[in-house]
Amino acid sequence: MAKKKGNRIQVILECTEHKTSGLSGVSRYITTKNRKNTPERIELKKFNPIMKKVTVHKEIK
Repeated sequence: MAKKKGNRIQVILECTEHKTSGLSGVSRYITTKNRKNTPERIELKKFNPIMKKVTVHKEIK
């Protein structure tokens, strides 16, 4: 049997500024969060290699 990981889940973060910029490609990061401590969607500032600057990345589905 597989071990249960608990409240930790994997989430995908996608850049919000990149969609409106009109550039091709997507900037996404995969990270984990504790579902019990942060039930709402998270926002983190991460580096966007396509735009070459730090932008806000929001959690998607």
